[in-house]
Amino acid sequence: MPKKLVEKLRSLIPSNGKKKARKYQRREVPRDQHNVSRSAISEPAKKVLHRLNKSGYEAYLVGGGVRDILLGGKPKDFDIATNATPEEVHDLFRNSRLIGRRFRIVHVVFGREIIEVTTFRGGADANDDDAPARDARKTSEHGLLLRDNVYGSQEEDALRRDFTVNALYYCIRDFTVIDFASGIEDLKNRQLRLIGDPDTRYREDPVRMLRAIRFAAKLDFQIEPETEAPIRELAPLLAHIPPARLFDEVLKLFSAGQGEATYDLLTRYDLLAPLFPETVRALDSGASDTLIRKALRNTDARIAQGKSVTPYFLFAAMLWPALQAEWARRQDNGDPVQPALHAAIGKVIGRQVQSTSIPKRFSGPMKEIWELQMRLPRRQGKRAFATMEHPRFRAAYDFLLVREAAGELEPGLGQWWTDFQEANERDQERMLSQLSSDAPKKRRRRRKPPAQKQVPQ
Repeated sequence: MPKKLVEKLRSLIPSNGKKKARKYQRREVPRDQHNVSRSAISEPAKKVLHRLNKSGYEAYLVGGGVRDILLGGKPKDFDIATNATPEEVHDLFRNSRLIGRRFRIVHVVFGREIIEVTTFRGGADANDDDAPARDARKTSEHGLLLRDNVYGSQEEDALRRDFTVNALYYCIRDFTVIDFASGIEDLKNRQLRLIGDPDTRYREDPVRMLRAIRFAAKLDFQIEPETEAPIRELAPLLAHIPPARLFDEVLKLFSAGQGEATYDLLTRYDLLAPLFPETVRALDSGASDTLIRKALRNTDARIAQGKSVTPYFLFAAMLWPALQAEWARRQDNGDPVQPALHAAIGKVIGRQVQSTSIPKRFSGPMKEIWELQMRLPRRQGKRAFATMEHPRFRAAYDFLLVREAAGELEPGLGQWWTDFQEANERDQERMLSQLSSDAPKKRRRRRKPPAQKQVPQ
C-alpha cells in the first residue's frame, strides 16, 4: 500500500493507545480523506449507479471494488448494493437477468462486463410471527444458510457481509466512503476479520472459510486470530456444500495469481482435504507435492503475464499424486501398465467428483493429458508427428515439462520435444533418424534348424 495512503487511512482511526472492544457504527469518510475516484470505476458500473439514483433508489458501490481502490489497486469487478428489490432493478434494465435462488441477485450485462446488483439484506432472524421473513430465510440442521432473501437497511446489509474490508460502500452522489464495521482500520492493519461470531458465520456458509484463504493470499493479509480459530474444526462442513459450487470456488482459489500461497494456506488450515481428499490421502502416504507446487508456480507466472489458465490443466496437476498412487497400486496387483492407467483415471475422477464436480468439458481433456504422458516417450517412426497433431498435445507437453522440473523424469525428453516443435521438416526427420540409430539393437534370436522328418520304414 502506498505510504501516503497508509498515513491517510491511519489518520481516520482514533489513537488512544488502548485496544477497545470493536463497535459497529456508521462512519462517513469525506472525499478529501480517501482515494476512491470515479475515474477508477468502470463506465457500466457508473451507469447502473446513476440510473438507480435517478429512479429514486439508494445505490452504492460495495465490497471488493471499494476495497481494491482503497488499497491502490484496479478492481476487475464492480458490485452494487441498493434498496431496490431484484424485480425493481430488473425492470429498470432491459440488459439484466435475475439469477439465484439461495441469494436473489441481478446481473446487468454490458458486453463482457457484468455488474452484479444485490438488494440490501436484513440480518434479523425470522420468528414465528413473521411468516414472510421465515419463508425467505432458511437454514439447515448444521446452520448452513439455504436461502436468504430477507431485505433490510444498508446497515443491516453491511453487517450481513462476510469481512469488514468487504463492508465498505462508496456513494457516487457525494463521493463519501461509508464504513460500518471498521473496515478501514483493518485495511490499514492488513488484517482479515469476519463480521460477527466466526463460528456462526462459517456455519451459515462454510465457503466463507475458502474466501478467507483466497483474500488472505490475494491481498497478502493476515487472518485475524478469532477469525482463524474455528477453521480447522469446521473444515469438514465443506462436505455439505454442493460439488458444483466447490468446483467454482477451486477455480477462484487457484486462478487469482497466488496459487502456491493459496495451496500453503489450504494445507495449513486443513481445507485441502475437503476439496481434494484423494490427493491428501496420497500425500499423507508419502507422495510428493513437488509437481503440484511447480504447476501452481507456472500458473501464477502465466497469470502475471496476462495469459489464460485452463482448469483441466490445474486439476490434472492437483490430482496427479492420487492418480500415481492408484496407478501403482493396480500395477502391483498385476494389471498391465496401460489398462492400469485407464482404470486408475476412472477411479480417481469418480471419487473426486463427489467432492468437487468436474464438468465433462474439463474432465475429458484432463484424461487426455494424463494418457499422453505414456505416448510422449514413444517417438520413433511417425509416432512423433501423430502425437504432435493431438488436440491436447500442447497441454500434455507443458505437463511433461512440469514433471521433469519436479524430478519425476530424467531431463532430456522435454527438451527433445521443444526442439522438435521448433525444427523444420528436414531437421525433424534427422532427429527421428538419430532416435532410431541410438535405440538399442534388438538381438535376433537364432532360429533352430527344422527337425528332420522321420520317414516311416
